[in-house]
Amino acid sequence: MRSRLLTFLCVLLVTITTTAWRSQAKSDGSVQLLKLEAEFQKTTTEKGLDGFMSYFAEDAADLPNGGPIVTGKENIRQALGPWGPDVSLTWTPVKAEMAASGDLGYAYGTFVFKANDKDGNPVTHYGKYTTIWEKKNRRMGLGRSRSTWATAVPRPAQNPEPQSTQSLSWS
Repeated sequence: MRSRLLTFLCVLLVTITTTAWRSQAKSDGSVQLLKLEAEFQKTTTEKGLDGFMSYFAEDAADLPNGGPIVTGKENIRQALGPWGPDVSLTWTPVKAEMAASGDLGYAYGTFVFKANDKDGNPVTHYGKYTTIWEKKNRRMGLGRSRSTWATAVPRPAQNPEPQSTQSLSWS
């Protein structure tokens, strides 16, 4: 009886320790991805399209809303076109998770893209995005088939700012 109790307690201790370790590893990975997202956005703000593209892998793919899949870093750059000084892209991650291996993770959230239209009028697009991060050569970056930015194009007379995602609960 005593050995069964001791065995049970050992199994319980191992289970609790393993669960706590996995939870900590998941939390650390999420923090790392959120830091990468912040660095990515800062670089984009400072360097525009060049900064944005600097995080893409050579074999990346972009999945534009309503358009064909664009593969390859240079093709993605061309599809995005030149960014003038009026262009602004900001985003807010809602969730980020890293695989236990630490070599693959994702983040998703909302973005705001501002630019002038062909007549010079300011236009704002709100949307959702997903980035999938892959570790290559000891550096996390946007890897193969890893970027989706879905634009919610507003109707001409309407352009409401989206409500905060902070109150949403994802299960």
